[in-house]
Amino acid sequence: MQAIQASLDGLAARQRISAQNLANSETPGYTAQTVNFEDSLSAALASGDPSRTTISTGVTADPPNINGNNVSVDTETISMIDTGLKYQLATQEMNNKFRILHDSTRQDL
Repeated sequence: MQAIQASLDGLAARQRISAQNLANSETPGYTAQTVNFEDSLSAALASGDPSRTTISTGVTADPPNINGNNVSVDTETISMIDTGLKYQLATQEMNNKFRILHDSTRQDL
C-alpha cells in the first residue's frame, strides 16, 4: 500500500505541474516543468522501503517559442490524460487493497 501511495503522490504532483504548465502556455519566458518519481519509486521498491520515494521537479529542454515560452500544449494535454488514467488505476488498486483488508476482518456469524 505504501508503493501505491507513493505512486499516487507522484502522479498528483505531475498533474499539478502539467496544469501549471498549461495555465502558463501563453506567459512570455515561462519554462515548462517536469516531474519524475518513477526512478525513485523503483529504487525504493528494490530496497524494500517504498516510503523512501522522492518526487523531483525539473525543467524541460524543449526549445522556446518566439515569446521565450517552451510549453507544448499538445504534450501537456497528453501528459494530463495519461497521468489521470494512471491515477485512476492506482486508486482502484488502493481500493482493492482496502476491500481485501475489510473482507479479511469481517466476522460473519
